[in-house]
Order: sequence, then C-alpha cells, then structure tokens
Amino acid sequence: MSDHDRYAYPHRVLHWAVALVVVLSLASGLTLGFLGFEGAMERLGGTLTDLLYMFHKTFGVIILVLMTARIFTRWLFVVPIHEPPLHPFQRLLSTSVHHLLYLALIVQPVLGWTATATGGFPVQFFHWNLPGLIGENEALSEQLYLLHGWLAWSILGLVVLHIAGALFHWLVKQDGVMKRMSLF
Repeated sequence: MSDHDRYAYPHRVLHWAVALVVVLSLASGLTLGFLGFEGAMERLGGTLTDLLYMFHKTFGVIILVLMTARIFTRWLFVVPIHEPPLHPFQRLLSTSVHHLLYLALIVQPVLGWTATATGGFPVQFFHWNLPGLIGENEALSEQLYLLHGWLAWSILGLVVLHIAGALFHWLVKQDGVMKRMSLF
C-alpha cells in the first residue's frame, strides 16, 4: 500500500489519540455513572473520586481539542479513495457512523462542560478550573447530564460499530482498510 492510499500521518495520529482518550473517558464516565457520586465516595474514597471526576472532565476537554484538530486535518489533507470501492450500503453505513462519531465527539464534551457549569461544579482541565459556559441552573444541569449520559451510550454503540466494521475489513474482506489508518 502506497502513502497516497493512506490517510495523512497527522490524521492517523489524531485518530488513535482520540480513540485512546475516548476509551479512558467512557471508562471513567461509566464508572461514575454506575456508582453515582455517593457510591463512588463510599467505594473509592474522596481523593480517588475527585481524581476520577477531574480526569473525566480533562478527557472531555482533550477530546474537544483533538476533534477540532481532526476536522482541520480532514479539510487540509486528501481523504484516500477506498480501493476497491465499497458496496453502496457499506459506504452509507461507514459514512454515517463516521459523521455521527464526529458530531457526537464534538457535542458530548460541550454537553458535559455545560452540565458541569450549570450544576455549579468546577470545569477542570487537570488542576486548572476553566470558565463555565453558562451560569448555574440546577434543572437545566439535570437535563444536560441526562443527555450527556444518553449520548455516552450512543457513542459507545457507534464505537462498537466502527470497530466491528474495521474488524470485518481486516479479518473477512482483507482489503487493506486497516493499513489506511495504521500509524506505521
């Protein structure tokens, strides 16, 4: 496979960086979601619970920055044409999953940031507090956290579809799709 059949290197690096941070964000978010604040405090203690929240918020900010960079790399670099061409249904499914992932991974951190701010909690990036996007509003915060949770499950579903598609191309079709996005 030649370099013109692959995504540009910056795009490949960003893809895998986003993948890693999304996995960490989903793991920390689902842990906090299942345990709840009180459950996390009881099972993990105050220090670890605070760290888990801080890292989850930090991962969200990182995802927002990385996804913004990914959008720019999509504009700056040519997207390689799939050879052999995908069946129309596979192209529709692939394009839909990719676009929905891009959208969800931009909207999700903004929802989390806004839910956190409206709940009166600090929006953290490591140990720095970032400004809230809007003021406190407990009822709005509850709704935003609910949407944030639903979107997390949607992202998880989209990630599973994305991985299933990649595995299908790698193991069943053996058509070189995995090499298009591999780092090396």
